[in-house]
Amino acid sequence: MQRLVFLLSLALSACVTYQVKSDGIVRARLGEAATLGQVTVVPLKLLEDSRCPAVVQCVWAGRVRIEARLGTGVEPQLHELTGGQPLTLSGGTLELVEVEPEAKPDRTIYPEDYRFGFRFRRGDQPAF
Repeated sequence: MQRLVFLLSLALSACVTYQVKSDGIVRARLGEAATLGQVTVVPLKLLEDSRCPAVVQCVWAGRVRIEARLGTGVEPQLHELTGGQPLTLSGGTLELVEVEPEAKPDRTIYPEDYRFGFRFRRGDQPAF
């Protein structure tokens, strides 16, 4: 019985949705849903994190790419999102605008430590 309760709580924890803070960015960890107006984003997998560590001088700032499931009222679809590169969909743009924690040269970031921030805009205005 304890195993069933544990498995049920584990399954429900994957459905957590983070709320919008006053900065207009919705944040979610891998497997969690972020809802921005009519768009739901679920980051599924980290594909690349080549960000330059904060205390290091780099020629290239690097980038973060993730695979995410996006739902806009129709069948959810898989998309690749790259930080700072807006994706046009459903009458607006979705952008991965924030990745935490910041990269540091002496620290390994594990998948469960990541939190991704998203912003959705309809035209020139936020969707919420």
